[in-house]
Parts: sequence; C-alpha cells; structure tokens
Amino acid sequence: MSFPAPSDQSIDTNLDLNALVKNPPATFFFRVSGDSMATDCIHDGDLLIVDRSLAAVEGKLVIAAVAGELLVRRLIHLDGVLKLQQPGTMAAHVGDFEVWGVITTVIHTV
Repeated sequence: MSFPAPSDQSIDTNLDLNALVKNPPATFFFRVSGDSMATDCIHDGDLLIVDRSLAAVEGKLVIAAVAGELLVRRLIHLDGVLKLQQPGTMAAHVGDFEVWGVITTVIHTV
C-alpha cells in the first residue's frame, strides 16, 4: 500500500507558536491536568494558549481561579450573571471565582 507524496505547497517547514499569540504581554500557556473537560475536547496533557486581554463572555472557555485552584471551564449566563459551567452538565459552579483569561487555542497531542 502506498500513499501519495504531499506537494511542496502542503508542507509547512516552520511551526511557530508565536503566530498563535495575538497579544504577547497578556498571553500565557497552560498545561491541562485531568480529563474533566473531555466533553469540550480538552484532555489531560493538552497545552492551552490563554489571553488575559480578551473579554470573558458567555460561551467562552476560560481559566478560572476557584478556591485556590486553576480550572478550565465554560462561561454561561444563569439568572443574569456569568457563572462557570460544571463539566458535562448544564449546572453552574456555586461560589466565587476569578477569570484569569480566555482560552484561544488548544494544542492536543494524539
């Protein structure tokens, strides 16, 4: 069995993660630990690019500080207030949280 050779136009010779960063001073990388966000295709070991300068609005995936722990969650509107959606459910996190940044890119290893 053979596979067609890729054309020169389909090969990107350089991979530069900086091209994925729109605002370097406000951007950080975050390594995921655990599979709680697997329903959103974010898995253990994935690398996230997070931008602190973007508005944290409904539907966005964010890094949030909850009780001294950093978590990956989706923002939802509930009773007119932004809340953190619990993974795999429509339920919201109860309690205070602080959004550290909006996830712009997920780099997933297969």
